[in-house]
Amino acid sequence: MPPLNTATIGMAVTPTVVFTFFSHYLNRNGVRQKPTERLSYDEGLHLIRSFLDFASSRPVEELQAFTGQWVPHPTWVRVDEVEIPEYELSRAANLLHEQLGPEGIRRVGGREWWQWRKPKSPLKAEWIEMKADYEERKENADPGNRVMLYVHGGAYFFGSVNEHRFMIQRHARKLRARAFAPKYRLAPQFPFPCGLQDCLAAYLYLLTQQEPKTIILAGDSAGGGMVLSLLVILRDQGIPLPAGAVLISPWADLTHSFPSVAGDCPLDYVPPHGFHHRPSRAWPPPDEDEMEELKKIAVEQKKGDGVKEGSSDSNSGIPTIGDVIDKPTRLSLMIDGQQTDIKEQIQMYTTNEMLNHPLVSPVLQPTLGGLPPLLIMTGGAEILRDEQIYLAHKCAHPEKYLPPEAMMDEHAWAQLRQYPPTDVQLQVWDDLCHVAPTLSFTRPAKYQFRAIAQFGAWALARAQRREIDILDDDDVSVISGHEGGDESDEDTNQPAVDPTQPNLEPKQKPKKKTNRSKNKRTKTVAEMENEANAVGKAGDPLPPFHQHMIRQRVTTTGLILPLPEHSDLPACCMDRNVIGVIKAGPVRKWLAHKKKFDSRFASTKSKVHKQRIKDMREGGYEVFPGGDVPPPSALAGRRKIGHREKDQKKEKKSWGLSLWGVWGSKHDKMTMARGEKADRAADREVSTKTVQGADGGEGARSYTDIENQESTGVQGKTAAGVDRPGLGTRPSGSRYKSVADKGQTGPHEGEEHERMQIDDILAYRKGELEEQHHQPPEVGATGKRPIVDGLATPFSLGKKAGTASMITLQSGRSRFTAGTGVLQSPPGTSAGASRDNLSLMPGADDANTSAEVPESGLAVDGVATGSGSALKNEVEVDGDSKEAERIVPQEVEVSNYATQPLDATRGIGMSLPTPLTPGTPGTLGSRPGLDRFVTADEFLGTGTPTPTASEQKLA
Repeated sequence: MPPLNTATIGMAVTPTVVFTFFSHYLNRNGVRQKPTERLSYDEGLHLIRSFLDFASSRPVEELQAFTGQWVPHPTWVRVDEVEIPEYELSRAANLLHEQLGPEGIRRVGGREWWQWRKPKSPLKAEWIEMKADYEERKENADPGNRVMLYVHGGAYFFGSVNEHRFMIQRHARKLRARAFAPKYRLAPQFPFPCGLQDCLAAYLYLLTQQEPKTIILAGDSAGGGMVLSLLVILRDQGIPLPAGAVLISPWADLTHSFPSVAGDCPLDYVPPHGFHHRPSRAWPPPDEDEMEELKKIAVEQKKGDGVKEGSSDSNSGIPTIGDVIDKPTRLSLMIDGQQTDIKEQIQMYTTNEMLNHPLVSPVLQPTLGGLPPLLIMTGGAEILRDEQIYLAHKCAHPEKYLPPEAMMDEHAWAQLRQYPPTDVQLQVWDDLCHVAPTLSFTRPAKYQFRAIAQFGAWALARAQRREIDILDDDDVSVISGHEGGDESDEDTNQPAVDPTQPNLEPKQKPKKKTNRSKNKRTKTVAEMENEANAVGKAGDPLPPFHQHMIRQRVTTTGLILPLPEHSDLPACCMDRNVIGVIKAGPVRKWLAHKKKFDSRFASTKSKVHKQRIKDMREGGYEVFPGGDVPPPSALAGRRKIGHREKDQKKEKKSWGLSLWGVWGSKHDKMTMARGEKADRAADREVSTKTVQGADGGEGARSYTDIENQESTGVQGKTAAGVDRPGLGTRPSGSRYKSVADKGQTGPHEGEEHERMQIDDILAYRKGELEEQHHQPPEVGATGKRPIVDGLATPFSLGKKAGTASMITLQSGRSRFTAGTGVLQSPPGTSAGASRDNLSLMPGADDANTSAEVPESGLAVDGVATGSGSALKNEVEVDGDSKEAERIVPQEVEVSNYATQPLDATRGIGMSLPTPLTPGTPGTLGSRPGLDRFVTADEFLGTGTPTPTASEQKLA
């Protein structure tokens, strides 16, 4: 039989591709309102299903080798491979020992075997990042405040970072993050807990490089289940938790005890009968009858060597009777009224005995509370749908969704009382398949990537208490524009608008109407109802959590609708005592398909069995000194005595996976190109609108521009709605938007401290706080304005001033000594603090000249002004009056603002003090209301401010 490679797979799937193409257009009515209505999704779904079906006719080792081949990454992606240190693996092993406990270690088969690795096979991981983001970080010496540790899926036994890189790189691009992907060991050669140890070691290594609040975890399918078990270990062992986690179609119940597994799922590609493969030494492992035969051979060898039964001679190298497991755990259940015994191992990840272990099937954890915020995405048509819905509700309501009563011991009840509920965003996507982002070139996948980026940014912003900017490339997205080969424009009435060409020139001719645009179908009643009932769009800011949950149903076009009530979801209505119990339906389908495979590959299975007996007779297998008994499929327990494991071969390039990766990356490449083109066009547009100042300086921002920045609520747009580089776009790259935590989960640690800082600021400005007790607060990120007593304060906490409103606030933090005209800094500030307030003024960097100031002069942001042409100021520091730097150029004459106003366009009028002389609020030279700040035009009399309602209230 030819091996599994690009050529053989191509020949196998080509008929499926052709048949799908014709049936897609011949059977249009049967797929209305389904994701398969679009050809790209329909082809992708059937292509994966056909590939998995063809791969099942090959041994597991061939599928692993094919999906583990080297796949070149795009030139605009940076990939660095690192090796996880050995001591991190040892730390991870110790944590697993503690988590498993004595009983868990017994069930696993020992302490040592799962730590064994192939020679010269250290644990490695890849850093994946956009080159543009990397260069920007390198230029700014920024270590990065966002990292996504991504655990790839593949049913625990196939797949690789190479195969999943096209998805991982899009997560990195959308979130502007660095992705960290471990290359963990795969079953069945390395069953549970081998892969879990590797992922735990990768996270421990990451903690040596990043703070936990800069990390989010993510995983798809088996990787999602692995991430959840990893989080439980971190929680129980006191390891710092990450900022959040994203679980994409997580496989959380290996017992298949939920209803959707037993049903028909025609819109999913996961085999309903489980994974079966051509027999090989790796899979399937010896069943109960084979194990009995191997046991007899081991006994005969011991008798021949003079070793008594039940004794052990570690130097003989021959296994004891105990070294050969008596029998795998037999599963017994009633099927069609008959008692059925299953002697074979069902899942590749672990033995039948371990299927209901909480670290294997996380739905059986005593509680999933106490975890960081989670996003759980599930496809409405996937076979694992119900367990994922149950999982989300169990995290948010641990006390309502308990495991079977037999599993709740004293320790489990103590954990339930100890950990609070976990905040969960659950999204159930209409009719989507398992891990729909795999079809990254389709429209539903685009919305899923946006939702993941939005949640990830929110989780990071919440943990770091700062704003996180992410890409907002909807206006340049290939799929948003309905181009790029996807016929998703069928339900759109307007053609795409190229953001690089906002207006057509008169000479340009309108585009010709195509046949496709003439044949656009009308929307169905259900689609119009969805649009009317939609509460948002995928990728929108997160709404508040209600009872620790955001429950959303999402259409394939990204519309967000309310999810049905708990009582209407079968997964939430199950008896707790039947969860984790294998059901007859899935087993019936598994047995039927196994019967076909046993008949089809009977000779191959016989050859594998004979080879195992031969290996045992020729000397047996190596054993572990501690008496470990690895699972039958584990490579650690199948090492022939005296046999040296072959070194790993150098990875070969996979042309098939490379083509799949190119197809998956096509959208990213086109979107990035359109974004760069749009940015260049925006740069050219802005360059024609630069301000020509009185001093001849080009490119200076006008005062109106600054005012528009403060007045608009959308970053990157003026009051007229025009994009402006530097506000909503980077100098190079696509547009982005800022995401902040707006208290969706309620108050959390640190908010009370921020409130105290705001109260101190207001009290100080009102003169109610004594000077010696005042500590100057920090100022923070531009655009984040705290609300205090219903008033929007023109500042935030945590950073230096970045806008005119910030500068005005800082100027208000300085006071004048009565009758002296001398600036007095607030306690705790330095003499140079006042100088920062005029950092934008001409001549601010000239620190070598001073001049005398008349006593009658006014003071502006620490500048004592008089009728002369030179300015200086004095600052009181520790009771001494010291001369500060000259910060206004000598050629600028300032005599009195009341009689000689300044030219605001020169940059000197963008920051003026609030306290000057006593007077009536709103009049020239007076202190304004506390809820607003003075602009240059208002103070100079060019504009008359209108007192606001809150100002009248404060007055």
